[in-house]
Amino acid sequence: MFSTKFAVNSLQRNRSTAWRSFSKTTATFADQYDVVIVGGGPGGYVAAIKSAQLGMKTACVEMRGRLGGTCLNVGCIPSKALLQSSHHYHDAKHHFADHGIVFDGDLSMDIDKMQDTKSKTVEGLTGGIEYLLKKYGVDYVKGKGKITGPNGVEVALTDGGSESLDTKNIIIASGSEVTPLPPVPVDNAGGKVVDSTGALEIGTIPKKMAVVGGGVIGLEMGSVWSRLGAEVTVIEFLDRILPMNDTEVAKKFQTILKKQGFKFNLKTKVVKSVVEDDGVVLTTEPSKGGDAKEEKFDVVLVSTGRRPYTEGLGLEDVGIQTDKLGRIEVDSHFKTAVPSIFAIGDAISGPMLAHKAEEEGIACVETIAGFAGHVCYDAIPGVVYTYPEVADVGKTEEELKEAGIAYNVGNFPFAANSRARANGSADGFVKVLADKETDKILGVHIIGPNAGEMIAEAVIAIEYGASSEDMARTCHAHPTLSEAFKEACMDTYDQPIHF
Repeated sequence: MFSTKFAVNSLQRNRSTAWRSFSKTTATFADQYDVVIVGGGPGGYVAAIKSAQLGMKTACVEMRGRLGGTCLNVGCIPSKALLQSSHHYHDAKHHFADHGIVFDGDLSMDIDKMQDTKSKTVEGLTGGIEYLLKKYGVDYVKGKGKITGPNGVEVALTDGGSESLDTKNIIIASGSEVTPLPPVPVDNAGGKVVDSTGALEIGTIPKKMAVVGGGVIGLEMGSVWSRLGAEVTVIEFLDRILPMNDTEVAKKFQTILKKQGFKFNLKTKVVKSVVEDDGVVLTTEPSKGGDAKEEKFDVVLVSTGRRPYTEGLGLEDVGIQTDKLGRIEVDSHFKTAVPSIFAIGDAISGPMLAHKAEEEGIACVETIAGFAGHVCYDAIPGVVYTYPEVADVGKTEEELKEAGIAYNVGNFPFAANSRARANGSADGFVKVLADKETDKILGVHIIGPNAGEMIAEAVIAIEYGASSEDMARTCHAHPTLSEAFKEACMDTYDQPIHF
């Protein structure tokens, strides 16, 4: 560790940290880059910062005009801002009175103010990333990049003109885009059939809203508008929501959402949509075929998944292959068929998560710099930021059964957790899966308050190969929600105390 840090510091002392920004009026930098990153989302900008920290001359190409990619601009961050605002409103309307907080007048929601708060949050964070690139001397190139060869990137600059970048290594971090659903074409400008981007800009609370797709994005955005008063119906082709999550957790989550007012049409497909002046008429039928029915909604959110965004990158021209889902094929070190070109994040296989892309960005540039970059894919957490939250890491019970791995399972309900009871948020449970022979934790699944924060402890446990007994014998502060994880671990290898 000392020798690595010493080497990095030596490289940094020998490079200029002057801020470079490209436009059609600036001169071309004649000297070659060590790394050029195409894409300024979480994977791209983190890779750029790490690359500069490791002493490599680095440029980051981004066409959006603001750094942060989908996540910060039209994904993770703005959706969480709306979730927080709607949660405050819902609590004020339904739960404040339980704590003695009483409003004399009517409670109302100012949608314009909510949207303004969201926008300010996004602007602050994207500006912060630009500051970080400047701080570490990364050249921020605004425009659309195209790979012209093993060591070349041509950028069509946002301000006009173009710029050619010569580099030893290229990292593709181009992210993903919404997968279209042909029977329900999206028109975000029209505001009636929207995707995840358009759902962030809805200006009036719809009376009836359809969410096509029972995955993370649809349930999160559906929760925003459900809390504000919309009647939300989830239409899902499969027989369950959250198809990648543990089945027991997904079933419990659906039950909780039903109590919150959600309606579910499972094993159902949308075959037609008609946009009218006052709404959208959807025609659906059973997934396996059958009688069709029509229902009218004020707004329809199409959230049936995302696909890699690789349009116009010039992959075919340089001999880079993609699989049937459009993902770039890479080896265990993120290297494509062209040895000097790498790819990370949503552009390659694996869950489309910002934090997964960030870890890959760091590991990729560490490998380029000659160090041992590594990502443990068994320890990548996933979170649904509804209320209660759903979080998981590692294997599901179904995956263990399919693999023929013998396991023990432990559960502990938040109804038996003192902090959850005191907070008035006791729905859900913690589920721990451990190897039957070694007791090594293989998977953790949480549905409950602050699950997204609690899962970090489970991630560390899996990363370092802890057993359920290790975690059960670790002292947890009382009263905290994290005690539910401790007790679930106790239940896995022995017995819990409080249930």
